[in-house]
Amino acid sequence: MFQTVKNMFAKENSVKGASIILIITLALSNILGVFRDHFLAQKIPTDRLDIYFAAFRLPDLIFNILILSAIAAAFVPVYSTYLREKGFKAALRLSQASLTVGIITVSVSLVVLYFLMPYLMFLLVPSFDVLKRQETVTLARWLLISPFFFTISYFLGGILNSHKRFLAYSIAPLIYNLSIIAGVLLFAEPYSVKGVVIGVIVGSFLHMLIQLITALRLGFYPKFIFDVKEAGVRKIFKLMLPRAIGLGANQILLVFFTIYASAFSGGIAIYTFADNIQTVPSVIFGTSFATAVFPTLAGLTLSNKEDAARFEGFFMKSARAILFFLIPSTALVFILRAQIIRLILGYGFFGWADTHTATATLGFFALSIIAQGLIPLFARSFYAMHDTKTPMTTTIISIVFSIMLGYFFSRSGSTEGVVGLALAFSIGSWLNLVALWVLLNKKLAIEYGQLIPFTIKVVLLTAATSILMQAVKMGIGSVVDINRVKFLALQTVVVIFAGAIVYLGGAWILRVKEIRS
Repeated sequence: MFQTVKNMFAKENSVKGASIILIITLALSNILGVFRDHFLAQKIPTDRLDIYFAAFRLPDLIFNILILSAIAAAFVPVYSTYLREKGFKAALRLSQASLTVGIITVSVSLVVLYFLMPYLMFLLVPSFDVLKRQETVTLARWLLISPFFFTISYFLGGILNSHKRFLAYSIAPLIYNLSIIAGVLLFAEPYSVKGVVIGVIVGSFLHMLIQLITALRLGFYPKFIFDVKEAGVRKIFKLMLPRAIGLGANQILLVFFTIYASAFSGGIAIYTFADNIQTVPSVIFGTSFATAVFPTLAGLTLSNKEDAARFEGFFMKSARAILFFLIPSTALVFILRAQIIRLILGYGFFGWADTHTATATLGFFALSIIAQGLIPLFARSFYAMHDTKTPMTTTIISIVFSIMLGYFFSRSGSTEGVVGLALAFSIGSWLNLVALWVLLNKKLAIEYGQLIPFTIKVVLLTAATSILMQAVKMGIGSVVDINRVKFLALQTVVVIFAGAIVYLGGAWILRVKEIRS
């Protein structure tokens, strides 16, 4: 039994196998994320949750800019090239040198951020009173530990992805979310948000540990090699710089939106909860396919006609699969937005006013689900071609646009201003996707002819499904008291079940390939 489990972690995965693993584990991870947010809303007042979510912002900023940019955009393509052209020993040395530079860079940045935290937090949450801001500073300093563990973990994940081993990489977020849930259940009552932070730190360590064990089995071992002159390390730095700027722009967006939302008591928590919920379908059905196909795309040489054709084939299959799932997901989230918010968050300290605002916020967020699901695929297609500048440029433009819109849309005397932030985010997401689509088409001249009738077919199926779901929702709501949780849950389940039967059944009748494969 133990040997079987070990073999599962060590086994190389095909694109299809990796997609299945990622879809299942990301679904489970997001389900755990829903439970995590449910318990947070139940056990901690929303104004206290503002402290918790604001404390995350600056540690996340450092990690996303310095490390996440290097892994997705730079490390995996360069490591994959080394592995293919120079062999495992050269790739191993590259990974050791890259990890060394990454750890040193992040460690220095975290120390600097520790001392600057009081001054930066004053800018981040200007509407917090002195005591609330001091507590946010304390928690943010504690949370600086997690980026250190995540730095190691994500480099290890990049190695595993390059070797097409996705299981440990996929399970790590499950363990992380379970740890946070344990922190909420065990420590939230006596220690409030400080108890949750303990779960975050422990979870980040376990996130690293499970990937380290699998990487060691592949032959990786940590070694201190500080060699910034190594050609591969310099190539990674060159590729990561535009991606770092792009991710930095995303984090700047969150910083500005945090500033805007801090003006409303509970605003940061409401925005974050709604954001977490709306990312579930785009992560499960967008990021999973993009992550699974990325190592394969990165291993192709576009100057070779056969490889170029394979690149386009993998891209189109992934795009179709993402659209097949996310177009109906958008309709589902929008139709059931009130039920989703009430079932997940409408307990304990999360009051009716909070629920109403979160429902409206989720509705506007739902408008961007398709765009968010496709952006990772388009961006990784550029990364696979060792082009990180194009996604950086489109991201910066869309982020600046969203920040300006967010400022005007959030001008409200109540938490209704948070709703405007979600609308600004959605508009910016579509702007980013359209720009990426136009620029990728110029670079590869991808034939989209087959995608258009497919998309029309899926949209029509979704429209028919939406009409049915709305009718079922209203019918059940007219005969049972949906103010009671059990009947609200019944209404939600029946609507989802009915919608799934119509959509999947229609796709089968119309011979949509995605339902059969």
